[in-house]
Order: sequence, then C-alpha cells, then structure tokens
Amino acid sequence: MKTRTFLIAALLCFALAGFGQENNDFYDNTPVKNLAGTLSVEVLGEVAAPGAVSLELLPRRSLIVREARMAKDGLSFVGSYRYDGYSLFDILKEMVVAKKNEAEFRSVIDLLVAVENAQGDKVILSWGEIFYPTALHRILIADRVSPIIPSETKENWPLPGAMRLVCGNDLVSERILESPTRITVFSAPVHPAGKKGQKPLFAPTFRVYAADGRAAAFSGVPAKAERRIFPSVFYGRGKGFHGIQRFGGFLLSEALKGSVTVDAATLRRGYLVAASVDGYRIAMSCSELFNRNDQADFLLLDRGEGSDGGRFAIFPAADFFSDRALKAVSAIHILTY
Repeated sequence: MKTRTFLIAALLCFALAGFGQENNDFYDNTPVKNLAGTLSVEVLGEVAAPGAVSLELLPRRSLIVREARMAKDGLSFVGSYRYDGYSLFDILKEMVVAKKNEAEFRSVIDLLVAVENAQGDKVILSWGEIFYPTALHRILIADRVSPIIPSETKENWPLPGAMRLVCGNDLVSERILESPTRITVFSAPVHPAGKKGQKPLFAPTFRVYAADGRAAAFSGVPAKAERRIFPSVFYGRGKGFHGIQRFGGFLLSEALKGSVTVDAATLRRGYLVAASVDGYRIAMSCSELFNRNDQADFLLLDRGEGSDGGRFAIFPAADFFSDRALKAVSAIHILTY
C-alpha cells in the first residue's frame, strides 16, 4: 500500500510539473526572452590593454529588479523583471588599470566608469559601486529577460527588445541603457591639494563645488534630517580589520540635497568627488548616493572640533571595504560626464 501511495504521489507531481506548477523560486516561472544585440563590448580609457571583451566567455549572472521611471507627475512603475546577463565586475575584472594620475594618487577609489551606446547615450558608475559593495554582480549587461508576474492579478509587463545595462541597486531605473557598446574607465578630474600623512588631519568645514565651478561653504545638515547609527565590522582592502565600530551621522544625500538637482539627467550622468585636506579623494555616482533601493547609504559624520580626522567624515555603508571612508572632508565636487 505504501509503495502504491508513493507512486500515485510521484505521478501527480510529474503531472503538475507538466502543467507549469510553480516551485519555491518565484523568479523563474515565466518564459525567458532573448534580447537582441552583440555579445561584445569595447573597454577603453585608463586600462593597460584596451579592446573588445567577449561577453559569452564570461559567467552568466541573474538580477531581479522592480523598475520605475521619472515622469512629469512623479514616478511611473514599469514592471518587475528577472534579467540574465554579464556583470560589469566580470567584464572589467581582468582589465589592468593604468591611471593617468597614478603619480599623484595611486588608489582606484577615484575611478569612474562611463557606459555608452552607439546613439551617444551615457551612464556613469563609480569604480567603488562595481568592485566594493557587499553584494557583488548587481550591475549587468543583460541579454535575457523574463517578467515577474503577480500570482493573483496575473498582470504582465512590457518586455524590452534589445540588450541593456541594468543597475540593481537603483530605486528609479534611469540608468538603464539600451544596446551598450563601449565602457570607458577614467580618473576623476579633481586634483586636491594636500600631502599624504600630513598632521593635523582636520578641516573645520568643507566647500561644495557645483558643475560650473562655483563654490559655497557647506551650510549644515537640514534641521529635519534624521540621525542614523550604522554598526560596522570595519575592514580595509589593504590593512584589514579596523575594529567593530558604530558610525553615527546623517545621510550624505540629505546633507547635499540643497546643492544638487536630482533629475533623470543627474542620475544618469552625474557624479561626485569628495576630497580630504591630505589629498585623499573618493568618487561616487549621483545615483548610488541619491537613488538607492537598499538603504545602504553614505553617512556624513560630524566628529566635532577637537578630533583627528574631523570635523566632517564620510562613511560608505554599502561597501565591503572601508577604503571610501573619508576623514577631514574639505571639498565635495559635483560633476557631470
């Protein structure tokens, strides 16, 4: 009797599978569409051996996203999708960096990446958001897509036709780029004064430089800004473990809200460079600062008048490594590619 029951159950499962019975993976229950495009991308700029990268030789990654776009009356929902494709991490992993400003600043944390298509559309990412985050492979050039359809409403979503760049940590999907063909690596064009190791390491405030070069002293954190505390196992790429610490401050995006117009163009092509009095500098894309969906924000810390590394510092909560933590902030440059 037990054997007969087992066989009936097995046949029932087989029959259900044949009629599309869902499993516990909610993201693979719809047909996959292949996107049109060429499985090759050119990598240029500050790399030792520029040239074409064959995507089909790389591992395939998957990404699930909820897409919304900016509209005149607010945000417009597009759809929910699973994308399959090739990570920018893998595409750039074997590219040896050849920085133009290496004699001045050796670290890669001021590097930026521009992704473009044949029509001249461009999207900016920071090197840090590709290689430093706690969750890797969240930025893909996708060549396959499938909709994630709600089980009750059965709503379906429009599917793209061409390969596209997809940024999984973006709240608003303005950095989607159709048919990418070229990736350019470049150092941030900011050359702050200062010398590594200088003491004391302190700046009483910092200046914010707009894209047109105009500068204004930081006016302070908005009164309504909420203070956050982020615990961290603080770990550097070079020196390793720096202790278990608690970083308290305000969202850097809130602190800079009055200095940046956050529109679609800014999210696509804008970036920031924050510099310390000793010449150390970090690059951030505007989208990773102002347009996150993972609540892993950058904090602006006020360490007071008497502290080494003060007064203001930046803590990158999204990063695995601590390298984009910045002490004694003296300038923040807001730029557009």
